[in-house]
Amino acid sequence: MTRQPGIAIFAPGGRAPDDAALARGIARLEQRGCIVHNYYDPALAFQRFGGTDEGRLAQLQAAVADPDVQVVMALRGQYGITRLLPKIDFEAMAASGKIFVGFSDMTAFHMGLMAKTGAISYAGPMFAGDFASDKPVDFTLDNFWQCLAGPTHVITELAAGNPSVNLSGKIWGGNLAMLVSLLGTAYFPTIDGGILYIEDVNEHPYRIERMLLQLLQAGVLGRQQALVIGDVSAYRLSPADNGYDYDAMLAYLRSTLPLPVLTGLQFGHIPKRVTIPFGAQASLVSDSARFQLTMRDYPTFGDA
Repeated sequence: MTRQPGIAIFAPGGRAPDDAALARGIARLEQRGCIVHNYYDPALAFQRFGGTDEGRLAQLQAAVADPDVQVVMALRGQYGITRLLPKIDFEAMAASGKIFVGFSDMTAFHMGLMAKTGAISYAGPMFAGDFASDKPVDFTLDNFWQCLAGPTHVITELAAGNPSVNLSGKIWGGNLAMLVSLLGTAYFPTIDGGILYIEDVNEHPYRIERMLLQLLQAGVLGRQQALVIGDVSAYRLSPADNGYDYDAMLAYLRSTLPLPVLTGLQFGHIPKRVTIPFGAQASLVSDSARFQLTMRDYPTFGDA
């Protein structure tokens, strides 16, 4: 009999946008055979958050303590994990052996877990926006299940104009604004020879450029082998830009940064999205038409 994981839902940041949709998401997971352990209570939401800081931390701790849970999934992102970082027992998180899943604001959790323990987590789907959606995207959900099943996870993207590379290293990254917000803190891991992936939303290209230059000037980019840019969208150009747009930014980055810059990764605030095991060993092979990321040596639930 195929064994399916116990999945816990907790709210690290924002409250659910639609409380009525929670049952739909739980049913969707149960239809796949998962046992759902929901630690989020809409009645305990606080301001814009899925609970008070203490309440959200308690959700996480309860999920980690539950022996029947193998996967701990964020309800949604928005904002909130940064408030909790000093109170999270990352050693206990890693020792639990559970797989923590989410993206966007959850980038801070991935970073802190790696910095404090070296443990790997998943930059992947979230409960409210993906599993509870009224229009779920099969590609996004299937890519997560494929990653969870392991033992390797392969992402192939058709993307023209990228440089040719053939390299290997630890894959890490996430939301660019969250990465930059952790510079100089104890939650920013030291990774050498890595493959850095980024995404962001509602950030003008000049702000993406500025944040990447901050990573460069802080010495981070010089220690990486490649930069892979995911979705950067929902920004507004204005007449003041005078021809400065995403393409101009990209050309500047490629002429300035000391590492190859690739685009076309289906990751970010978009419906169709891949799952990336943050901290896995990865190989990246690219030519002018496509690239392939092959990831291994990360925690899985082999019968998923």
